[in-house]
Amino acid sequence: MIKKILIANRGEIVSRIIKTCKFMGIETVVVYSEADKNASYIKQATESYCIGAPSPIKSYLNIDAILDVLQKSKADAVHPGYGFLSEKADFAKAVSLAGAKWIGPDPAVLENIESKCYCRKLADDLNLPVTPGTIQPVKSIHEIYELAKNIGVPLMMKLDKGGGGKGIQRIDEIHDPEKMQVMLESLRRVGLMAFASGDVYVEKVIDQARHIEVQFLADEDHHVVCLGERECSIQRRYQKIIEESPSVVVSETERQALFSYTKKLIETMQYTGAGTIEYLRDMDGAYYFMEINARLQVEHPVTEYITNIDIVEQQIRIAAGEKLAMQQQDIRFSGHAIECRIYAEDPDTFMPSPGIISKLSLPDTKVNDRLRIDSAAEEGGSIPPYYDPLFAKVISWGTDRLAAIEILKEGLMSVVVEGIKTTIRADLEILNHPKFVTGDINTAFLSEERCLKPR
Repeated sequence: MIKKILIANRGEIVSRIIKTCKFMGIETVVVYSEADKNASYIKQATESYCIGAPSPIKSYLNIDAILDVLQKSKADAVHPGYGFLSEKADFAKAVSLAGAKWIGPDPAVLENIESKCYCRKLADDLNLPVTPGTIQPVKSIHEIYELAKNIGVPLMMKLDKGGGGKGIQRIDEIHDPEKMQVMLESLRRVGLMAFASGDVYVEKVIDQARHIEVQFLADEDHHVVCLGERECSIQRRYQKIIEESPSVVVSETERQALFSYTKKLIETMQYTGAGTIEYLRDMDGAYYFMEINARLQVEHPVTEYITNIDIVEQQIRIAAGEKLAMQQQDIRFSGHAIECRIYAEDPDTFMPSPGIISKLSLPDTKVNDRLRIDSAAEEGGSIPPYYDPLFAKVISWGTDRLAAIEILKEGLMSVVVEGIKTTIRADLEILNHPKFVTGDINTAFLSEERCLKPR
C-alpha cells in the first residue's frame, strides 16, 4: 500500500486529500509557494516544502521543483488534485520515471486525452453522439466558413488542449475573413501561452443546453463503475458555480444510456483511476459527448454524499493496484446533494477580490451532518491574487432536492466573511430564483436572468 503521498497542488483540495490520507494512515507531503507560506494545510501535513515564488510558473507548474521535493521527501506517490499539472502527461511521466506512483490515469492515456479532438474522434468512432463540429483541429478559417455553411451559427471556437474555461470564443455571426483570422490567431496565442498548444477546433453551440457529467472509477483490469450523474449547468465564464446530483431531468433510461457511453469510452482507452465524462443535453433531450476530465473534479463531494463513496480513497487504492471492491449493481444513490462554490469575487461583477480575511466563521458541520464545508481558508489568512479565487465549497445533502436547497441556503447564510468580497450573495440569489427551484436551468442561466446580470 502507498505510505506517503506528495500533494502537488494548493488550496482546499489539499486539505481534502489530507483528510482521506489521515483516515487511511498515509503520510502527506505538501508543497507551497511563497504566497501560500501561511496556508492552514501546511500544519496538517506530515512534511511541507516551499517550491518557489508566487507565480504558478515558478511554483505549482514547476515540474523540476516538485520532483526535487519528491526525491527529498521519499514520497512513494503523487496526487495532483485538480488544475495546475493534474492532467499533464509530461508530469505524470516524470513522476513514474522517478519511481513514484501517479494517482491518475496512465501517462500514455493522459497524453492522448490531453487532446479534445482525440476524444471527439474516439467517441465518434464508437458511434457516440458528439457535438456537431470539427473532429480534427482546424487548419484555416475556410474550414470554419464551411462548417457554418453546413450547420449554421452560433459556433464555439475552443482550444484542443484548453481547460478551466480558458480559450473559448463564441461566433454568433460569420465575420469578414480578416476579422475571423484575427480571432483564430488570437485564440491560438492563448493556447500556446497557457497550454503549449495552439490547436483549435470548432463545434456547434447547443442552445439552452444542460451540462450533465458522469463520474466513474476504473481499475487496472478495466472494470468500470459509474457513480451517477451531476448537473453543472449554473456557470459563469464557462466555469461552474453550482453543481448537484442527481439531475432533475435525467430519466433512468437516459442515465443507463450515459453509463453505457461512458463505459464504452473508458474501456476502449484503457483508462484507470477516477474521471468524468462531460455531456451536453439539448432542449429535446438529446445528449452529446463533450470531453473527458482525467482527474478529480472540484464538484466530486456531491457524488460522495449520494453514494457514500470516498472518491479520493478509491483513487489511491486503484493507484496502489487494488481492484474495485464494487460492481455497478452495488452502487446505491441516496437523496440529493448540491455544491455551491464560494469565490473571492465581487458578487455583482464576478471580478476577483484578493486580500486578507479579517473575520471568518463557517457553519459547524459536526452539529449538522447534512452540511459539508471544503475549505483551506482561515481567519487572518489571505486570498492571493495569483491563483483561481475559489475560497470554499459548501455542500448540502437532503432527502430530496428542495430539502437540499434549504439546507444549503441556511449554510451559506451562516457564513461570515470580512476583508474580502465573496459570491455568497450571488449564490443565494441563484438558489432562491424560481427557475432554479423548479430545475428550469441551462448553461445560459446567469446571462439570461436579469436579476443576476452584473450591476
